[in-house]
Amino acid sequence: MKGCVEMKKVLVLGAGLVARPLVRYLLDQGNLTLVAASRTVSKAETLIDGHPNGRALPLNVKNQDELEKLVKEADIAISLLPYIHHVQVAELCLRHGTHLVTTSYVSPAMKALDAQARQKGLLFLNEIGLDPGIDHMSAMKIIDNVKKSGGSILSFESCCGGLPAPEANDNPFGYKFSWSPRGVVMAGRNAAHFRKNKQDIRIEGKDLFKNNWLKEVKGLGKLEVYPNRDSMIYEELYGLQSAETLFRGTYRNPGWCETLTNIVALGFLDDSEKPDLKGKTLAQVTAFLASVPADNRLKSNVAAHLGLPADSKVISRLEWLGLFSDEPADTDPPTLLDILAARMLKKMPYREGERDMIVLQHDFIASFPNGKKKKICSLLIDYGIPHGDSSMARTVSLPAAIAVNLILTGKIKLTGVHIPVLPEIYLPVLDELEKMNIVCKETETEF
Repeated sequence: MKGCVEMKKVLVLGAGLVARPLVRYLLDQGNLTLVAASRTVSKAETLIDGHPNGRALPLNVKNQDELEKLVKEADIAISLLPYIHHVQVAELCLRHGTHLVTTSYVSPAMKALDAQARQKGLLFLNEIGLDPGIDHMSAMKIIDNVKKSGGSILSFESCCGGLPAPEANDNPFGYKFSWSPRGVVMAGRNAAHFRKNKQDIRIEGKDLFKNNWLKEVKGLGKLEVYPNRDSMIYEELYGLQSAETLFRGTYRNPGWCETLTNIVALGFLDDSEKPDLKGKTLAQVTAFLASVPADNRLKSNVAAHLGLPADSKVISRLEWLGLFSDEPADTDPPTLLDILAARMLKKMPYREGERDMIVLQHDFIASFPNGKKKKICSLLIDYGIPHGDSSMARTVSLPAAIAVNLILTGKIKLTGVHIPVLPEIYLPVLDELEKMNIVCKETETEF
């Protein structure tokens, strides 16, 4: 680990949609210098915004020498790059005695660096964003408190989603993009695994959106829920071996799952390159997928192909998206998934001044030695700032920024590869988030 210096040096890799709150929070601390490095240097310059303790630099992450020079000069690196680059950055951090923070899931390759990081006295803190991140921290706070009281968790259900604020929910999909549309679409191909009333349930990726239901959220009404990846890894991670129900899900506005089920059925989630798509219109692509002519009966023929009425809401949504139009379908690379993502990004952006919304809810049933049971609900509803930072950006990047400051000031002293499930991480981070009004409100009911 690097020796103690008066002004710590922070390296931020990437200047995407969520980076600004992190950069501004750290620069406002006044106890560090910060380099923001991005392929598009103008984005990094916007983040620094002339702050005397900040510098913006261009970086092509494929240039190993350039990347290594930046990592070598830093006390801590924050990788906001695509997750495929994290291990590359981590290996350079090991070489040069630099701590690492990411908001991404820990990969097996990252986990394999644990012993080397401990040996060098380094902390590689991952999954310190929103989901994963605030979800871990707010859940573990409750789980640890229940266990301290001698109780056990019988049921744990956790759902999270980024959605338009109610006043901005004005398109047929009930969704707008505050982060990568390609990432949102690709997540729709994930298989799922969870436990419900002691029953082990596995869902193939192709059937993901067919498995959905409505859930009441206080203050918002009913939202749609569908399963999120492998919930069963949290049995060991959270110490929930006693739980009869263990489920993690994603929130969307009603109608999303029905529409995406049919988009999946058409084949739009295929990300293999198809050179023959070049020069095609959206209508021609849709007609090809449905094996029907691209003529004036396209809508009704696609509806019949999907087993839907021609006037169904799903067909109306596909038409609104432009999938029956004569607009060009060109993307680079030419894949069906990228065509879909490009259309969604074009049709579903946030307009200037509109707010997004984050909803994160944990529902527990806990049993105690005196025979009593409690329902415990933890609910975070956070809104973006009009003409300012989105809620997605704040809730993803501020936990990471807070953790970086705690590491640099010696308040988190852990070494090795970690996620924020330990009280020495989650308690100070949650306390600082609460000061920013990012707070999970807890309610308890005995039954």
